[in-house]
Amino acid sequence: MPDPWLIVGLGNPGPTYAGNRHNAGFMVVDALAAREGARFKAHKTRADVVEGRFAGVRGVLAKPRGYMNESGGPVAALRSFFGAPLDQVVVVHDELDIDFGAIRVKLGGGDGGHNGLRSITKSLGSNEYLRVRFGIGRPPGRMDPADFVLRDFTSSERKDLPSFIDDAAEAVESLVRVGLAQTQANFHGPR
Repeated sequence: MPDPWLIVGLGNPGPTYAGNRHNAGFMVVDALAAREGARFKAHKTRADVVEGRFAGVRGVLAKPRGYMNESGGPVAALRSFFGAPLDQVVVVHDELDIDFGAIRVKLGGGDGGHNGLRSITKSLGSNEYLRVRFGIGRPPGRMDPADFVLRDFTSSERKDLPSFIDDAAEAVESLVRVGLAQTQANFHGPR
């Protein structure tokens, strides 16, 4: 049986944070689960998971149940429990340095001040995992980025959000189906 893909969406738990920019990762894996008609279930790795086939391959969708800056422990536990190789771990997260709605895919790199990525890199002992970066744009004026990511998307952003979430879900499916180079070619140009 082929090794499973582990697709982790980052966010913060609970209804208070549900519409926050920082929860874009949760929104994307929720969309992937909805495409399969699947529901998340609590797992002993301190994450909610869906096991199944995604884009034709065996995979696990996951949402760590702790706060963003504690994502690493559950991700490492999920990887160990399901036996996902590092090159088949995909982390979906919000990205300040990309325009709202733009999707970028990459392998490895720094954390760019993203506490979820920092925690995952530390817990995995490597930064060589795949990332689907969901652009949320820069905060207006002198707003602290930490405050900006914990604010809900604006009403005008929410009009386009479902389409952008779908784009990110398609980028994840493309990664597992055709790989990094082809996905970058498909998603990094104007859309």
